[in-house]
Amino acid sequence: MSSFLSLRDVWVEYGDKIVLERVNLEIEEGAFVSVIGPSGAGKSSLLRVVLGQDAPTRGTITLDGVPLKPQCDSDRGVVFQRYSVFPHLTVLGNTLFGIECGRAPLAGRLFGAARRAALAEAEEMLAAVGLEDSLHLYPAQMSGGMQQRLAIAQALIKRPRILLLDEPFGALDPGIRSDMHALITSLWSEYALTVMMVTHDIGEAFALGNRVLTLDKLRHDPHAPNRYGASIVYDLPLTRKAPQRAETRAVLTQSA
Repeated sequence: MSSFLSLRDVWVEYGDKIVLERVNLEIEEGAFVSVIGPSGAGKSSLLRVVLGQDAPTRGTITLDGVPLKPQCDSDRGVVFQRYSVFPHLTVLGNTLFGIECGRAPLAGRLFGAARRAALAEAEEMLAAVGLEDSLHLYPAQMSGGMQQRLAIAQALIKRPRILLLDEPFGALDPGIRSDMHALITSLWSEYALTVMMVTHDIGEAFALGNRVLTLDKLRHDPHAPNRYGASIVYDLPLTRKAPQRAETRAVLTQSA
């Protein structure tokens, strides 16, 4: 039986610089995988090839045994460290935008009953991330933590199967960061997500993930520092599992 997400002999090269080499990884559905490693070890490059933002130079990536599409799609949502929200749209407008682009790609706008249903869906998602009282605020009126909650709502509104997090809490102060940890753990369970998170914070990696990967270079050449790329040097399974609600599984099964 193939894994949910599979990377086999994946290499990422930029010109004569090898960033990743011989990456082999099998991820089961519902996992929360934390990725750590020194700066320059290719953590964000790994995330980008799973997202579809970059294509691997060599190797294959499959989702449910099918080659992963070489572009971002509704199967994958992403949250970056810097808030990827539209400053000219309200909280509700930012979240609604993702639904309208998916369901009305040419017009970029829904009307009538379809729009009312999309608005209700957006409001439900914003309530899930704690922004139900901030629907009509603009990003400039919001704190960093609120903007990151909005970015998470944007990522989840298309119901992705994989949520990719690239240092999502690195710009937040410790108190807000703790709140965001609780939020993302809750959403992981609530929406039956498979999560891959890049972080420089080892404590965060172990606190949130149920599997921790370390990327680093196994080989070094001081005369040609770009000759070798990073690979997985540690793969540590943890005992924590995401409690998946029965009704969440039912909804996902019906919508598949």
